[in-house]
Amino acid sequence: MTTHPATPDSQDAHADDPHANDAAPYPGGDPYGDYRTHGVDFSATDLVDLADRRLGAGVIAANDEFFAQRENLLVRERAVFDPEHFGHKGKVMDGWETRRRRGAGPETPFPAPEEHDWALIRLGAPGVVKGVVVDTAHFRGNYPQRVSLQATAVEGNPGPEELLADDVKWEELLPPTPVLGHAANGFAFDVERRFTHLRLCQHPDGGIARLRVYGEVVPDPEWLGLLGTVDLASVLNGGVYEDASDRFYSSPTQIILPGTSRKMDDGWENRRRRVRDTNDWVRFRLAAQGVIRAVEIDTAYLKGNSAGWVALSARDGEDGEWYEILPRTRLQPDTPHRFRLATPATATHVRLDAFPDGGVARMRLHGELTEAGTAALADRFRRLAG
Repeated sequence: MTTHPATPDSQDAHADDPHANDAAPYPGGDPYGDYRTHGVDFSATDLVDLADRRLGAGVIAANDEFFAQRENLLVRERAVFDPEHFGHKGKVMDGWETRRRRGAGPETPFPAPEEHDWALIRLGAPGVVKGVVVDTAHFRGNYPQRVSLQATAVEGNPGPEELLADDVKWEELLPPTPVLGHAANGFAFDVERRFTHLRLCQHPDGGIARLRVYGEVVPDPEWLGLLGTVDLASVLNGGVYEDASDRFYSSPTQIILPGTSRKMDDGWENRRRRVRDTNDWVRFRLAAQGVIRAVEIDTAYLKGNSAGWVALSARDGEDGEWYEILPRTRLQPDTPHRFRLATPATATHVRLDAFPDGGVARMRLHGELTEAGTAALADRFRRLAG
């Protein structure tokens, strides 16, 4: 395993000055004016957030959430700070914040070195964790001194008691490591294992605003086989956005998220194209080789900026030739569209072309896996199951 730390300070150096990573007290004005990014920057990544609530992720338990609720960790929007907002328990923070730990008595007022707080996170889509961002936005002097992260794979719908049982094996992704206050602390990993749950720990206590878990989805091929007809492009089933002509306003990955979009930026929207005889496009890799029989394209909330026309092309294999499966077709704004393909298409990749530009909220490619696709998924699943 390789871990890229969020701060170059060694733990020994950090111990010499436990306040070295503090942020300055709130200076007034823009709360993000002095916000920091440290370690690995995932802001431009095309990896999926495996802990996205839209995929079904959740924070299922925490040992303490006295000041601020654990569920805030997975809120999609960035943390909000109101300097005047206080409640009966103290300052109201947009994150997960625990009470201050105390020692055993007046002679030992500090907690023991091994004491810490924890939260259990269910990944919305099990998969390989490539990195995380531990965001301590607005936690300037009350962030954890260190954080650690463990991962496990437990199938089904385990509760906290089952996950914390003695027979559950947790693999350490990140040992206790210093983080910066009021910062996006990024860590990258190279553990080729499929995980379903994470345990985020604060040492010894403190507050974390958000957690983002970047990785690759690894679906269960047995489940897809039971379903029969599936969305071959869906993130939940292992579909991946590979490339696009433009991602100015939002990531094309959102086109293949489950559910319907909630607002205009919950889809793919490009800038206005000014070069004639050109168009925007986005390319996806399907969960595995499959046969596409029907297509849904939704322009929800895109009213004056939806794509005017779209076309779909497919190819079978990395070196396959592109061929048209849906000819150039007019779209209506803020509307779900359904198309039955004239001829079912066997493919591993699909390209969506928008003419001349404009947004698409969601795309569904309904079909079933081929024998070769099922075998490839099963082989990957076995290899990453550990």
